Amino acid sequence: MADSVRVRAEILKEMILHARREPHIECCGLLAGRDGVITEIFPATNALRSATVYEIEPRELFDLFRILRAKGLTHLGQYHSHLTSDNFPSPTDVEQAGYPDHAYFIVSMRPDAAKTVRAFSIREGEVRELEIVVALI
Repeated sequence: MADSVRVRAEILKEMILHARREPHIECCGLLAGRDGVITEIFPATNALRSATVYEIEPRELFDLFRILRAKGLTHLGQYHSHLTSDNFPSPTDVEQAGYPDHAYFIVSMRPDAAKTVRAFSIREGEVRELEIVVALI
């Protein structure tokens, strides 16, 4: 995977808005696009309703992937929020990371966060921060 991830500005804004709509639980969702650029966001339900972990219910995940395919999109990443901790992948995030070629975005709900949204590559337990490049397409 490259050292950066390309994403449209409105997608970053939508991630933040989703996190603000669910301030007491980790929000989550999928990210998709074409030609390596994230152009669409698919908010999901945190089936665990937890402030510290998230899971998308298998049926909802199946439905989201069906919509992605119908639109001719490629699954390029996923996102979730951290309510009180830094927006760096937690040990649970690293353990559950199943897409080594995708970007993992984490939205911080902390007012003192240096960056509200950060993106990471997680491959075989190794975490590497990705530069978020705002795409103009």
